[in-house]
Amino acid sequence: MAGWARPWRAMMYAISLGDDGAELRPLEPWQAEEFLAHMERGRELIGQHVGLADVVTDLESSRAFLQSYAQKAATDTGRIYGIWTDGKLVGGVLFRTMDIAQATAEAGCWLEPSAVGRGLVTRASRVIIDWAVEERGIHRVEWHVSAANAPSIAVARRLGMTKDGVLRESYLYRGKRRDMEIWSVLAPEWRTSS
Repeated sequence: MAGWARPWRAMMYAISLGDDGAELRPLEPWQAEEFLAHMERGRELIGQHVGLADVVTDLESSRAFLQSYAQKAATDTGRIYGIWTDGKLVGGVLFRTMDIAQATAEAGCWLEPSAVGRGLVTRASRVIIDWAVEERGIHRVEWHVSAANAPSIAVARRLGMTKDGVLRESYLYRGKRRDMEIWSVLAPEWRTSS
């Protein structure tokens, strides 16, 4: 057993994102160290628009963040997934919120610099949105994005989402008031576009 490579570790719950070897897998508290290392590699880019970079700053906060999503998964109120390429965690997608009774969810994403421009977030988002619509009965998936975050807005467009509006100066981020765009796709639209 000592020389066994444990092939199930890489495959457990993995979903292929295409021919380039990228995979989508659940992110769990036991992966806190790997998640923190990923945050360190991507902190500057991720932190431009996403508060995750300010939340995950050490091993304890990394574990606590992933544990909060484990609790959301257990109560069916959210999910978090990592994107791996060549065995390395390079980004992720999540349902920040899920309300099964109302059939709504808010999706989001992040990437470290090495993974930008490869379509990983779009592919991963398609997988989780399809799951939410078809398996969990979600009717409306929202995408909340800083109006200054052009790459994330481009993902919303590629996913076939509609811009519902802009919440002007609706949140304070790093000392500055920011506009938040709300994009969405409804289940019937999703089914006809995918």
